Amino acid sequence: MLAPAIAQAAAGYSTANVNMRAGPSTRYPAVAVIPAGSSVEIRGCLSDVNWCDVEFYGGRGWVSGQYVQALYQQRRVYVGPQYYRPLGIPMIRFSVDNYWDRYYRNRDFYRERDRWSRGPDYYYRDRDNRDRDRDRDNRDRDRNWRERDRDRDGRDRDRDWRDDNQRGDRQRGDRQWGDLQRGDRQGDDRRGDDRRPDRRDFDCRPGDPSCGE
Repeated sequence: MLAPAIAQAAAGYSTANVNMRAGPSTRYPAVAVIPAGSSVEIRGCLSDVNWCDVEFYGGRGWVSGQYVQALYQQRRVYVGPQYYRPLGIPMIRFSVDNYWDRYYRNRDFYRERDRWSRGPDYYYRDRDNRDRDRDRDNRDRDRNWRERDRDRDGRDRDRDWRDDNQRGDRQRGDRQWGDLQRGDRQGDDRRGDDRRPDRRDFDCRPGDPSCGE
């Protein structure tokens, strides 16, 4: 006999190791893994998509009907809309606010409930935009660092150039000063020679006692 339509749950079995998620989409966060062959309680399914709200070891979450079977007329069938009424599975709606308030207050992803409440597509689109903004900020920061490095390298090169020029000026000045000093010494030597002439350089005059020899 068919289960009455007013039944609040139906027994089911997972057909694979499947994620139980926080909402009826593979884009919602996973809250547990249901091992293949495990028993679950089917609390309700959506009418527009083949996802069901199930209970597993006291936890609640959503699993695609293509991974859940139920016993119907002595055989297991995959849970689908055509079996909801015969199996006594109620058709329900999903609301992030109500569902997460009831079951996921202690989960990390609950902090972003407002974003998730707009749907997983909006959440991921918003996250992608945030990632792009962060990447752009990182690129801007890297560009600023590179520009600062170039400015610093330019300043270092200018400083090195000035230092080289100053060293060259000092070296040229030292050489010129050395040349001047050497020139002065040579001039002094020449003047000394003029002051101490060789006696043989004088012309002897008749009657000069120094020319006696």
